[in-house]
Amino acid sequence: MRSKDSLIGRELTLEFVRITEYAAMASARWWGRGDKINADDAAVKAMRAMFETVSIDGTVVIGEGEMDEAPMLYIGEKVGNGDGVRLDIAVDPLEGTNLVAKGLTGAIAVLAAAPHGCLLHAPDMYMEKIAAGPAAAGKISLQASVKENVSAVAKSLNKGIEDVTVVVLDRPRHQKIIDELRVLGTRIKLISDGDVAPAVATGIPDSGVDLVLGIGGAPEGVLAAAALSCMGGEFQGRLWPEDERDLKRAAELGVKDVSKILTMDDLVKGDDVIFAATGITDGEILQGVRFYGNIATTHTVVMRKSSGTIRFIDARHRIDRKKQYVSFSI
Repeated sequence: MRSKDSLIGRELTLEFVRITEYAAMASARWWGRGDKINADDAAVKAMRAMFETVSIDGTVVIGEGEMDEAPMLYIGEKVGNGDGVRLDIAVDPLEGTNLVAKGLTGAIAVLAAAPHGCLLHAPDMYMEKIAAGPAAAGKISLQASVKENVSAVAKSLNKGIEDVTVVVLDRPRHQKIIDELRVLGTRIKLISDGDVAPAVATGIPDSGVDLVLGIGGAPEGVLAAAALSCMGGEFQGRLWPEDERDLKRAAELGVKDVSKILTMDDLVKGDDVIFAATGITDGEILQGVRFYGNIATTHTVVMRKSSGTIRFIDARHRIDRKKQYVSFSI
């Protein structure tokens, strides 16, 4: 069923939940085993297989890479059974490969969907990012200083600056940001990988995350923007090319000005957007997959922008009935 102005029926929300659930369960089998390649491969295969059960005419616009780099879920690949609405699909079957391999927190299986032409075809390069929840929407900017942005978030949340929590990827390129935050006295959560989940967490009250700053992957930026657009939050990005190859790739995807600040309307157009993410390992807003003999439990958030609904779904799965998707062997 879909509303008068919506192309994506609400019945697809549960279908997309099933896709991220299966990817999460398949990947979680590799938790703590030190093998990020097999963890990612399991998630990709499970997600790809589940897409075939869904009545959509989907095209991957953000995925595992180019066709010659990835065997499936590559950019331009068709997904779905081809019978339904034409959609752009952004996926990251395992966001946080190192997190799963090392048994760390924050890994998710994630996807976003919107009508054709509504998701930015982000080149596989770095992006400077800022993300915050609904209270700070319209009050933060990549053009503002770290101090100005933290102050704006603190004011919007009625907090002292010392009580604002900022998530930053723990990378040498972020030392200046970290130093400025230390001077302010702000709380900093340094993460090793995976900046989509923290960006989503800024839109969830009591998640413990108020602001995300720094440079991460551009494709992940679109996924984060999709979630925050559903929640009424704020996301801005600016491509951060490292070399001529990045500039060429951006031009091939139609990006004319890599220095432009990309707003929500640039990244995710319109109100017909669905976002779904299932926890693989525990994080700020999602629990990871648990296995109990023949049972697996999953925890998923799914959002639909047209209605503004955000659902958290706890599910129990019979593994013996899903072996074709969630198998495991060493």
